[in-house]
Amino acid sequence: MSIWSLIFMIFFSLSFLAFLSSVVLLMKSYAFYFIWTVFSWGSTNIDMIFLVDWVSMIFMSFVLFISGSVFFYSGEYMEGEKNVSRFIFLLAGFVGSMCLMIMSPNLISILLGWDGLGLVSYCLVIYYQNFKSLNAGTLTVLSNRVGDVLILVAIVWMMNFGDWSFVAWMGGNVSLVLTSSLIVLASLTKSAQIPFSAWLPAAMAAPTPVSSLVHSSTLVTAGIYLIIRLGWVYDFYLSETLMVLSVLTMFMAGLGACFEFDLKKVIALSTLSQLGLMMYSLSLGMVKLALFHLLMHALFKALLFMSAGCVIHGYKGWQDIRTMGSMMVSLPYMSSCFVISNLALAGMPFLAGFYSKDLILEVSLMKEINFLSLIMLFISTGLTVTYTFRLVYYMTRRDSVMMGSNNFSDGWGVMTKSCLGLTLFSVFFGSMISWLYIDFTFIMFPYWMKNLTLLVCSLGALLGMMISVSSYSMKMLKFSRSLWMAGSMWFLPYLSSQPLVKFPLVEGGSMMKFSDLGWMELLGGQGISSRIYNMSGFMVMLSASSLKLFVTLVWIMVLMLIFFY
Repeated sequence: MSIWSLIFMIFFSLSFLAFLSSVVLLMKSYAFYFIWTVFSWGSTNIDMIFLVDWVSMIFMSFVLFISGSVFFYSGEYMEGEKNVSRFIFLLAGFVGSMCLMIMSPNLISILLGWDGLGLVSYCLVIYYQNFKSLNAGTLTVLSNRVGDVLILVAIVWMMNFGDWSFVAWMGGNVSLVLTSSLIVLASLTKSAQIPFSAWLPAAMAAPTPVSSLVHSSTLVTAGIYLIIRLGWVYDFYLSETLMVLSVLTMFMAGLGACFEFDLKKVIALSTLSQLGLMMYSLSLGMVKLALFHLLMHALFKALLFMSAGCVIHGYKGWQDIRTMGSMMVSLPYMSSCFVISNLALAGMPFLAGFYSKDLILEVSLMKEINFLSLIMLFISTGLTVTYTFRLVYYMTRRDSVMMGSNNFSDGWGVMTKSCLGLTLFSVFFGSMISWLYIDFTFIMFPYWMKNLTLLVCSLGALLGMMISVSSYSMKMLKFSRSLWMAGSMWFLPYLSSQPLVKFPLVEGGSMMKFSDLGWMELLGGQGISSRIYNMSGFMVMLSASSLKLFVTLVWIMVLMLIFFY
């Protein structure tokens, strides 16, 4: 048995145990709170706390299952890699950091997992060690450092209360407004909401197994999970701000994915859109539905990335969807997995994404929210179906431009087996989790409101097929400037990278010119050393000719006496 299969078996066993324990904890309404005081500091205890309840257990179950599938998948995808042990350790550190963050309600241990995610993600994004990976990794780690700093400030502020555990203040009258605001802002950075959205597509420079793990259940979902876990604190007084940012993120990501041709970036933008939907449901107070959609999204997004990775692997690293096509003939198993995951993403009935997505849309129709947010929500849902069907058309229906130049075979390899296993879960687990955890039975609406979601999805599918056909694509070139803005995420990558880098570089250059190479050159270490060197040379010269110096001094004294007397 290979090391990849062994890791998969261990992770799958732990995932199954965690899922069973979550069911038992939910049925019994139990939760376990483990606390270990590391040391005391004044009146403050530094504690290590673990909270085991059904929320943490089911999310950790999904994280471990998807991580095991990714390890099993990587055995074939990373075949021939020289630094396999480094890749395994980095992925294991990634999963360990996420599990630490899931289990802990303490801000310090949350920061350990949170910062571990940021550090390991940087190491994984720059894994291929080229300039593109370096730029993407730098943008990723700097964007995530904003959230780290906000949590550090929240830790400092929580010293006023003498305890960093949120659960300790549950039900109390303590005002945690500032702390909860900092945590919500930190979650916006990790979940890539506007204006921190640019790093998410840039992080696609990582290997595809890493992307499937990052975008499904670990890095980008950490911010969502933090609000799910600590959402009771801020009591949704930031709901309007969250609603506006999440709807704008959904709309921007949907528009960008409709005009993107890089396969992995299309899927990354779809992740951004789904994160916006989760944040939108959190802004309305639908915490349980947000968790439900988070779990379902983890399943079909991991499958989508892994099946796309098989296609990229077959095309020898090529990612442009304009040169792909005819996958139904060349890769029958992978095309089936790819289409099923895309349909689950679009919310097609009776797949995993349908149960959570349709429920969020229907419950939002019952809430008292403004009409513009509701319209933007449904338009963004339609755009999700648009780019999904566009992707399916480009990959399966079109004739391949490079037909005959590649020899494909998906067979029954390791990557195919891991994708087929996730496909079964993407089909059946939506209904299973909804029966287990969701207490909505039936929502009654008028006929047109009940069919509104289906109508929006149908119009989105029609639009996606239209913009994929070449004749419509040529007609749309008339609006090239508007399309450029829509396809470049409203210029966020340019605004969040070049201007932020230019000012420090210009200021650093001027400071170096006027200080390090200016007066600091004369008065600093180098200037002082040169002056000491000159003085020492003069002293050496004097000591070497002491007789001449004595005679010269005598003559000077004689002349002074003659002159004054």
